[in-house]
Amino acid sequence: MNKRIWISALATLTLFAAACSKEDAAPAEEPTAATDPAAESAPDAVESTASQTESQVVVEESAAEVEPEAAVIVLAQADDVSAARNWQFKEGTHFTRMIPTQPTVGGADKIEVAEIFMYSCPHCFALEPDINKWAEGKDPNVRFVRIPAVFNELAKLHAQLYYTEVFLAQSGKLKDPAAFRTMVFEEFHRKNNRLTSQVAIQRVFARAGVSEDDFNRTWNSFEVNQALRVAADLARRYNVTSVPMIVVNGKYRTDTRSAGATEGDYSKLFEVIDELTAREGLR
Repeated sequence: MNKRIWISALATLTLFAAACSKEDAAPAEEPTAATDPAAESAPDAVESTASQTESQVVVEESAAEVEPEAAVIVLAQADDVSAARNWQFKEGTHFTRMIPTQPTVGGADKIEVAEIFMYSCPHCFALEPDINKWAEGKDPNVRFVRIPAVFNELAKLHAQLYYTEVFLAQSGKLKDPAAFRTMVFEEFHRKNNRLTSQVAIQRVFARAGVSEDDFNRTWNSFEVNQALRVAADLARRYNVTSVPMIVVNGKYRTDTRSAGATEGDYSKLFEVIDELTAREGLR
């Protein structure tokens, strides 16, 4: 009996070492976030024309009609090419295929890799420098985007923080978004500033050189509110239950544990990502 209990406890610890789940998305002692109504009122469903990073469009698969004979030929050709490759990673073990394929943030001109993350997740903080390095050296035909998870009220507030950051960077008001993301992670995890209110968040933006007027205008903007709706919809479609999670082209889902990566050595995760983008490149 003692042995069985010990094995069960070990399995539980292994899971929590790999990701932040919905249940542990925010520390229990945190006060309730004083969120902006625009963040709280975002419904689960979202129109497919929402704005977000880059093109900011949720893109469904093409609905164009194809002759049955032509469709069979195309699929057979794609399967033959894919089968000819000696793939290293296995579906069901290292990644999951989502059926049907889900929408993506950007258009079909590139293969999209999306990281679903939370600022309050320590594993996302640990992954940040490595995923930034991967993104800098990625194939030019691959687009990298971030999607904040919205597991609870604090996560919704931090998602609003993220999209405010994104649109301020696009307008040139936030000069170094990468450095700002690091600042936010460190504020939460190293300085114990949980960023539980709009006022606390505005102070962090002020330290990055953003005026209070620019912050408030962007924080309450239609673009940020619409991006929050998109994030909530995609998280539902992707069945996000823990972070960090990686979704490739709305079709494949993986994470550090499935890929066989360990904290401090994420090489296996990036090998899985690169293989999945290569598979998509053959389509």
